[in-house]
Amino acid sequence: MTVPTGHAAPTAELFKDAFRAHPAGIAVITAQGPDGPVGLTASSVSSVSAEPPVLAFSVSTASPSAAALVQADTLVVHLLGADQLGIARLFAARGADRFGGAADWHPLPSGEPLLADAPWALRCRILHRLPVGGSMIIAAEVLSIEQGTHDDVAPLVYHNRSYHRLGDQSLLG
Repeated sequence: MTVPTGHAAPTAELFKDAFRAHPAGIAVITAQGPDGPVGLTASSVSSVSAEPPVLAFSVSTASPSAAALVQADTLVVHLLGADQLGIARLFAARGADRFGGAADWHPLPSGEPLLADAPWALRCRILHRLPVGGSMIIAAEVLSIEQGTHDDVAPLVYHNRSYHRLGDQSLLG
């Protein structure tokens, strides 16, 4: 990782280096696409508003899964725990059969795929789609929240191109 000293022009590589040093929680976002369920791993999910509950995330427009997901009216954001590392990797892998058997899931009555055992699953309605560069920023209103049965699961975090588990040993104060 390059550590800048002083001011530097914002190159793509320097921008990536900066965000590799900034840890982010991991989520899997799923939707029912025109050809079946779609999903992808994201590290860009953030809370926007508590009242009404709104979240936002971005996806690359180059991803085939993202294209179908962005066109959906509703989707599910699964906030993952460290014990879902396999799911995070599955939904991040290009060309993977994400719903073929490795992931335990079922469709909600409204049609979206719900992954089993995620600590939190937030069913959302897309409010806004904002194209920015090679990405699409999505703002979505949370319609319902499902809390998993394991409320003490350590969160799964992505930092410097690697997955990490947060726990008591990482507590600073």
